[in-house]
Amino acid sequence: MSNSDDLPPRGGAPLPPRLDPRAGRTQRPRGDSRPAGGRRAGPARLAAWARVVAGVLSVVLLATGGWGWYLGRVVEAGVNRTNAIPTTGNDGVSEVEDAGQAMNLLLVGNDSRANATPEELAALSTEANDGINTDTMILVHVPADGSAASFVSFPRDSYVDIPGHGMDKLNAAYSYGMLDAPEGATDAEKQALGAQLLIQTLSQLTGLSIDHYAEVDLLGFFNLSSVIGGVEVNLCNAVQDSFSGVDLPAGVQTISGSEALSFVRQRHGLPRGDFDRIVRQQTFIAGMIRKMLSDNVLLDLGKQRTLVEAAANSLTVDQTLDLFDLAGQLQSVTAGNIGFQTVPYIGDDQDDAGRYILRLQDEDALHQFFAALSAEPQTPEVPASAAPSAPATTDPGDVPVAVFNGSGVAGVAAEAAGQLESAGFVVASTGNADSAQYTSTEIRYAAGDDALANTVAASIPGATTAQVDDVEAGTVQLVLGSDFNGVGQALTTPEETAATPVEGEDARTAADTTCIN
Repeated sequence: MSNSDDLPPRGGAPLPPRLDPRAGRTQRPRGDSRPAGGRRAGPARLAAWARVVAGVLSVVLLATGGWGWYLGRVVEAGVNRTNAIPTTGNDGVSEVEDAGQAMNLLLVGNDSRANATPEELAALSTEANDGINTDTMILVHVPADGSAASFVSFPRDSYVDIPGHGMDKLNAAYSYGMLDAPEGATDAEKQALGAQLLIQTLSQLTGLSIDHYAEVDLLGFFNLSSVIGGVEVNLCNAVQDSFSGVDLPAGVQTISGSEALSFVRQRHGLPRGDFDRIVRQQTFIAGMIRKMLSDNVLLDLGKQRTLVEAAANSLTVDQTLDLFDLAGQLQSVTAGNIGFQTVPYIGDDQDDAGRYILRLQDEDALHQFFAALSAEPQTPEVPASAAPSAPATTDPGDVPVAVFNGSGVAGVAAEAAGQLESAGFVVASTGNADSAQYTSTEIRYAAGDDALANTVAASIPGATTAQVDDVEAGTVQLVLGSDFNGVGQALTTPEETAATPVEGEDARTAADTTCIN
């Protein structure tokens, strides 16, 4: 981050009025799509078509450059850029990247308050501090097809080899980089060198090339969490801490602004200290993702503009990161396909000076862990001569689907229902399956409804179909198994499951809403 003299005003330069389009209307709540008697209701059919039309219009606006160009201007007006990607010690980074390729992004949270006013400092429950401590470091891997995302957190006290400085705590890397700056360097140049040394340290530790960098300070986090309208979290117990200013009851609640900042900053008074704080940070990010997915941002141009503007104003990114392209790459991801974990470690220890440190697993084990985490799924090629003839299908709007969650992950049925409606299907109902132990996704149909089942199967590659006597004629049942990755996404195959890396600590997904400390 640069200091306040180097930053553009919050919100960026104002755009001309002719570039400020009207915000899109919010969509209507989903109604019952099938009344008694099995006939589709007219309003539900119209609502489904409205979503499809809105989605198509949004895509057209983006593709033809009008709305996409406008959002790009919004981003560039507010985002701050830094020369974070080093030219050495981070081998394999392409100078010119193709949109949609696999990428590794380092997400850093620092506690700088240099840009905060006295009133904002009071709201943040903190004091002025011109220094920068990187207490939140998360490596994000996104595969080329954007079907998933993996977030791996690094505890700040991880004992690592910092190039040129020997063994020390990981959160010292940024500071060392700043101290290495030549005499006369600006604050922005010092901070860029801090980011570069942190990337070199983590590239060496993980064996991965880090393609992009994004950093947010306390004020930026405060603003972003407020603009998004708050995030739902679930606390196992009431918490109160004078250091962070947190004071929250037990249970499910929506937090934003100063409450959200206190929530992710607390480590005093928690059973596992910094580890529980990491889980909170991951949980908050997961909640933001769930909210953006459930709010159908693609269908609401006003929300798109507001969120893009807030994200741009809150972040400092490297010179080439395109936030708009990244969002497009992840447009088909679901909460259940976004994983969170902490880097594998051995346990607590002390260094030669008697300071607390965290011993990580050895370099070979870490390289193996991250290589498996970032491996691209392999899809076997089928010779054209062996490809079967296409089965009979029909229009998705003529296929009522009852969705049942058997995956064992809460909320998957609702997510799948929304995706089906966006694809033009009519969702008859949602609910839980008779068992939460389905490993395979199944499509069930009545005799004579083969075309209906085939239409659903075409949107969920790999799902099995079965004719079942107790399925209502004219309706297809979709039973979601643990291999379900989202509508339009291939199922997880047994081979891919076997190749999944050993989980790090505190593994969870963005769909997990169980209570935390």
